[in-house]
Amino acid sequence: MAHKKEEYKAELYGDEVREKLEEFAEKGWESIPEDEREKWFSRFKFWGVFHHRGGQESYFMMRLTNCGGVLEPDQLRAIGEVARDYAKGPAENPEFGNGWIDLTTRQSIQLHWLKLEDIPEIWEKLEAVGVSSRSAGGDTMRNISGCPVAGKAEEYVESRPILDEIQETIRDDNDLANMPRKFNISVTGCKQGCAQDSINDIGLEPAHKFIAGEEVEGFNVRVGGGLGGREPREARPLDLFIRPEHAVETVRAFVEFYHEVGNRTNRSKNRARFFVDEHGTDAIREELDERLDFEFETAGTDFRGEYTYNAGKHTEYGAHDHVGVYDQKDDKNYVGLSVPVGRLSAEDAIELADLADAYGSGEVRLTRRQNPLIMDVPDGNLSNLLNEPLLEKHSPEPNPFVQGAMACTGTEFCSLALTETKARMARLLRWLGDNVDVPDDVDRIKMHFSGCTADCGQAMTADIGLQGMRARKDGQMVEAVDVGVGGGIGEEPTFIEWVRQRVPADEAPGMIANIVEAYAALRSEGQTFREWVDATGHETIVELAEPHEVQGYTDPCLADGKQSWYPFDDGESPAPTDAEGQPISADD
Repeated sequence: MAHKKEEYKAELYGDEVREKLEEFAEKGWESIPEDEREKWFSRFKFWGVFHHRGGQESYFMMRLTNCGGVLEPDQLRAIGEVARDYAKGPAENPEFGNGWIDLTTRQSIQLHWLKLEDIPEIWEKLEAVGVSSRSAGGDTMRNISGCPVAGKAEEYVESRPILDEIQETIRDDNDLANMPRKFNISVTGCKQGCAQDSINDIGLEPAHKFIAGEEVEGFNVRVGGGLGGREPREARPLDLFIRPEHAVETVRAFVEFYHEVGNRTNRSKNRARFFVDEHGTDAIREELDERLDFEFETAGTDFRGEYTYNAGKHTEYGAHDHVGVYDQKDDKNYVGLSVPVGRLSAEDAIELADLADAYGSGEVRLTRRQNPLIMDVPDGNLSNLLNEPLLEKHSPEPNPFVQGAMACTGTEFCSLALTETKARMARLLRWLGDNVDVPDDVDRIKMHFSGCTADCGQAMTADIGLQGMRARKDGQMVEAVDVGVGGGIGEEPTFIEWVRQRVPADEAPGMIANIVEAYAALRSEGQTFREWVDATGHETIVELAEPHEVQGYTDPCLADGKQSWYPFDDGESPAPTDAEGQPISADD
């Protein structure tokens, strides 16, 4: 029997949802029948429109899409203006205020506190500069990941045209809009591994192969990667090498196979990683061979040994991310800014767009580590750009904790999360930066925070990963975290091993400090954190990782915020509200 969400989609889904959403927006929040809201909210996600969690009725998040992280000139400015004018709610965040954008781990942007009535106007403003929210959520192909500097920096295989063609011919194909579950695609031609092919449903990684005595450039194909539900999978190789001209049709063949055969009954077991578990790589390869017309080649030689992006290697081998100043292949530069936990105020987003215009081409690109890049900066503009006040706030050279940090949405807006993430991580980063020293040659400690086991914050791939839980402390329920160490994506992807579970959130800073200080004191010369974890052993790290409260850190919402309408407000929820944000009386 198909899952109820399949019934919702069978009735109405894809592009047709937009017209209905616009009808509801014209009539207002109360026009959505209360007994049909679950159904409509599920459908709205195809257009990137997500209803906030309980207590925030009538407020929505919008997720945008921009293939491979590219924001063309004027696009970031328009997004910032929408955040300034529309993304302000009835309560302020103690760290970030009101009116901001969130940069995502799939190289895109989310906007919060939107009113349903404003969404058509928001679409009009964004689409006027080519920004879309189509297929940004729900059971769709999500934002396509690639090297954020594809076409600008050195690549072994050119990937930008392939990304664009997948976007135009596969992701925009309404016949493929209704997938069994969300589906992630990555393509990269660079040797850093920054598209993280290991954790995508299908990933194309650069490779080369000698065929008929000639070296041929192309891609190896991996399928079935993912992190959620504490059942992570590394994407598995299909032993298949493809030339660039066959890349798009190969991706399409796997998408269509999963679209046709994927499980539509059990949503806890129907992501593509379980699909690959069920069918096996040999059978999938055979199926693709039946669907494709070119002659298959076995896998070529990949470059995974050179991967440096979140790969656990020392930075002398290459960049772990794109934060900093880097050369482009056209003798210009790109400058990567560090935005802690990916949250950027509307005013800062607009200023960033202005700086991109003034010092570069106006183009901004986004990374999978929630950071923006200013592109095409000539050497003569570089020093003035680096002296701009915004780059003091969002520095290309932040402290090691800030540079390595990522965080998901958390209980602030997400109904799945068990803990608040972004404000808590911001305070944790500040405390660690002020109180914990790391060796001079360590410029990144990667801490990733997910509010639940869905792992949108990619905790499973971190040096130090945190996942939200709840626990009892002093007789009351408090927000807590499970903490693990030793994750990373690279030649040999490794997921974290859990060190402590249900640690009260106000004791996590002390525990993390103990781990980092032990690393600094006990490491061998030049040893990275991941190498130290492997060498030290799990039992020893468990002994070192003692949780405790610390001076100077005040948790922003230790009490169980899951039970409140907003983690930072103790009062009653004003929701639902009308188009002007005024509470709707329950007596009306």
